[in-house]
Amino acid sequence: MSAEDQQTLPDDISQNEFTEVLSALRSIPRSDQRRWGELYVRGLLAVRGKKTMRALANGAGSGAEQSLYQFISKSPWDVDPVRGDLARLLIERAHPRAWVVQPLVITKVGQHSVGVERQWVSQIGRIVNCQQAMSVWLAGDRGSCPVDWQLALPECWTDQEDMRRRASIPTDVGSCPPEQCAVDSVSKMSQEWGLRGRPVVMDLRETAPHPVCAELVARQIPFVVRVDPSSIAPVPPGPKPAPGGPADKAGGWVGSAGLLSALHKQRMPVEWFDHTAQTMRATSVGAARVALRKGSTALGQPERLDLVLLAAWADPGRRSPSEFWLSNLAQSQLGTVYRTAMLSRRVERDLAEVSDGLGIRDFEGRSYRGWHHHMTMVSLAHAVTVLSPSRAQDPLPPTDRAALAPARDTKVSAV
Repeated sequence: MSAEDQQTLPDDISQNEFTEVLSALRSIPRSDQRRWGELYVRGLLAVRGKKTMRALANGAGSGAEQSLYQFISKSPWDVDPVRGDLARLLIERAHPRAWVVQPLVITKVGQHSVGVERQWVSQIGRIVNCQQAMSVWLAGDRGSCPVDWQLALPECWTDQEDMRRRASIPTDVGSCPPEQCAVDSVSKMSQEWGLRGRPVVMDLRETAPHPVCAELVARQIPFVVRVDPSSIAPVPPGPKPAPGGPADKAGGWVGSAGLLSALHKQRMPVEWFDHTAQTMRATSVGAARVALRKGSTALGQPERLDLVLLAAWADPGRRSPSEFWLSNLAQSQLGTVYRTAMLSRRVERDLAEVSDGLGIRDFEGRSYRGWHHHMTMVSLAHAVTVLSPSRAQDPLPPTDRAALAPARDTKVSAV
């Protein structure tokens, strides 16, 4: 395959960045497979519209379409070394501040794609025929990129041998709720890939927060997770309120009403950069130390969790907060914790503006392995895009505004 047979990169994509990011393919043992990987990523970056095998192979000579299909759907190369190398490159180049868990819903027409099922999807608000996946993104103010993927397989795919065989699902892969898939990913990144843990940002409004928070605490992983206030039953931390602490200031608050009153009294303005609107915003945020209790937990997980509850008021005129977050970052600055949570908006923007255009929902193969191979190639193409100089020129908040003066950024533990 000569240079003339390859797709031409768009003008806003740097060849140097392409070469550096594609070095993550070096863990694939066969040189011919690495060449097909390069061609596949080139196609994702160059082809407009749906990323079919035929479109990606266009101009690459006879047999290229079949070779790409073989590389993605059949070849037994391991995705984890490629993803781990990509993550280390992004940490060195982009200096991410958080690991953001982002769900992905991929609607389908038929029943043959691995993991597809008619299921309720809260993001859409109805039952749809789809695949559901969880991804972990390395995120900072200058950009974000997905580095690991988990496909949430329904039980109908894991409990029936004919379904497993049809999709070539490995024997050690079982049904996994989306939130547990995310915990497994961040644990692997920290322990197996050897990455220094950064705060995990995750939305747990659709599930009970205690099991996930307990597992993250047990694994010593920092986190900021969004929660539905109806799913938590906080109690004051410790046997008696600490003098000057949140329970003491609220008169020994009892239940949700007393806690809400304490949070409302202690709120303060936090400035942050909204990446979806590309503008600076100020939000009133209050924090209180709370403890969550659960009757039964998995072995090694604490029954009682001492955490920080953040409440944010997008509309300061309203009594009720617009969002709630739980965190174990008790010694961090209040503004820092909230701005970390808001990196989820950076991911939402990059998913819509970058990954969707790179074919993140376009894989039409039926194999479990093929789905993971395709998503890994999309991650590489996404990294090339966000690291290219043209993307780095996006408007950003001034650094002195992103890090507020200490007088306006009180430590959570002092609230």
